[in-house]
Amino acid sequence: MTEYETHEFDVVIIGAGGAGLRAAVEARAQGLRTALVCKSLLGKAHTVMAEGGVAASLGNVYPEDNWEVHFRDTMRGGKMLNNWRMAQLHAQEAPDRVRELEDWGALFDRTKDGLILQRDFGGHRYARLAHIGDRTGLELIRTLQQKAVADGIEVFMEVKAVRLVHDTTGAVAGLVGYHRPSGEFVVFRAKAVVLATGGVGKSWKYTSNSWESTGDGLAMALWAGADVIDMECVQFHPTGMVWPLSVRGLLVTEGVRGDGGVLRNSEGVRFMFNYIPPMFAAETADTEEEADRWYEDHSAGRRTAELLPRDEVARAINSEVKAGRGSPHGGVFLDIATRRSAEYIRRRLPSMYHQFKELAGVDITVDPMEVGPTCHYVMGGVRVDADTAATTVPGLFAAGEVAGGMHGANRLGGNSLSDLLVFGRRAGIGAAEYAAGRVGPITLDEGELEVAVCGATAPLGREDGESPYDIHHDLQETMQNLVGIIRTGSELEEAMAELDVLEERAGRVAVSGTRVYNPGWNLATDLPSMLTVSRCATLGAIHRKESRGGHTRDDFPAADPELGKVNFVQRIPGDADHTGGPGSCPSTRTISIAPEPLLVMPDELQALFEEDH
Repeated sequence: MTEYETHEFDVVIIGAGGAGLRAAVEARAQGLRTALVCKSLLGKAHTVMAEGGVAASLGNVYPEDNWEVHFRDTMRGGKMLNNWRMAQLHAQEAPDRVRELEDWGALFDRTKDGLILQRDFGGHRYARLAHIGDRTGLELIRTLQQKAVADGIEVFMEVKAVRLVHDTTGAVAGLVGYHRPSGEFVVFRAKAVVLATGGVGKSWKYTSNSWESTGDGLAMALWAGADVIDMECVQFHPTGMVWPLSVRGLLVTEGVRGDGGVLRNSEGVRFMFNYIPPMFAAETADTEEEADRWYEDHSAGRRTAELLPRDEVARAINSEVKAGRGSPHGGVFLDIATRRSAEYIRRRLPSMYHQFKELAGVDITVDPMEVGPTCHYVMGGVRVDADTAATTVPGLFAAGEVAGGMHGANRLGGNSLSDLLVFGRRAGIGAAEYAAGRVGPITLDEGELEVAVCGATAPLGREDGESPYDIHHDLQETMQNLVGIIRTGSELEEAMAELDVLEERAGRVAVSGTRVYNPGWNLATDLPSMLTVSRCATLGAIHRKESRGGHTRDDFPAADPELGKVNFVQRIPGDADHTGGPGSCPSTRTISIAPEPLLVMPDELQALFEEDH
């Protein structure tokens, strides 16, 4: 039997981005022994890529803004597929979470009156994104990190979580992972576990996500018996870098458009006015002249076409490129140089200025940027209770991008940071209350531990087999080409067949060397997660025969009112053997999928849409 380094805590949080840090701070505040386990170094989280701001109806720029308008914007942006209760709590609590950050030392940009400044963003009726230049996520992480360390939360860095482990009652009671530098296995016993592991972007070829975003939390939750929902809803952020190829997909913040940047095709035409959907027509400038007036006088109360929700903008860019009006490297042009002064750009968008200067040799105070859609965020995720962040498995909680429901079919920019603050806190409270009520010793299923370790180490014991790099390359090509921004039924079926083959190949993966400082082995242990979330996304896309938000079917271009009333729920049946056995990649072929009705919205909230605020 394998010997493990072992630790025991009341609450263990997997992931040290904004959601994980906020959950840890809250659990610790309840007086519980709390640990953070993160795949990378503390401070190296995808949260830092959320540059534009935190969405909250503070009303500092537009006093008429309030939580009801924010709620309505969020639901409409998500094409009404959202969990209404999550959207309500998010809109109501976001202002307090932002002020709390300020109390903890976050240095927000200011209005002339000394209030927190707020900028415009896509899909938000009013300017409501509190920001620190275009480095908001970094400041959020810095602030929460400092708070967590000061509170005495124990942090385990560079630990890859491999599998959640149950106790004899079927509740989640810990996890097994390994130290990435040494390869030594480590077991954490816990009365409650919080998943805050982020997204899935590394299964696609062009993505804004960094190497950590391999869907570990989503896959582990599914393997542990939890439900996942709406995995077909994947957001392609409209503006990622497209050139040079070495940085293709790197995020270009929506703050560029929020501060006046406009999108033009190769003919110099500002094309977004041709793509305004009926839902947003009454709130969006119809012409370039009207949009220019909007920038000069916000009291006009209408947003520019470039600030439509991200799914609308991404599809418009894709259409321009397909029509032959794209930029030289397959994108379009984002121009702020002709709209704002050089001093304004360097002050408001310092990261973007340096990013293009250093990586592309482009001075954005003089020349336009080449941009195009990049895989950025998954709206689907682990199914959770809105108030407690509890999953469908006892002892397991989830918050942030790994949790589904809050954003529906499409996430509005800026809602990710407020989401992780609101539900990170609620997950910390929920986990702490659950842990406090869990009595007796924590006993883990030794059989599950052994299966997890055997599966993780199997590639090292093979002399002949597939390269993990080849499998990852082919997976990314499959997902990019067949499960990308525009989908068709035939291509999705082709993708599913390819995933069957890739799963078989992953079961034969071989890695040379030892577990010590072995990036090939690290990738081999990530492949099961990536294959699992890729299958979930593809399966969901096959079944959702409509176009809604981040999910677009070319063969079903319209939204289906009946499908707009359901979540597609995926799970592994309780009687299925989904471990794959020792030494194998966990099988995902037993995943079931079925539509289940959305929660019914109360009449008083439904009335907000009928009043057409």
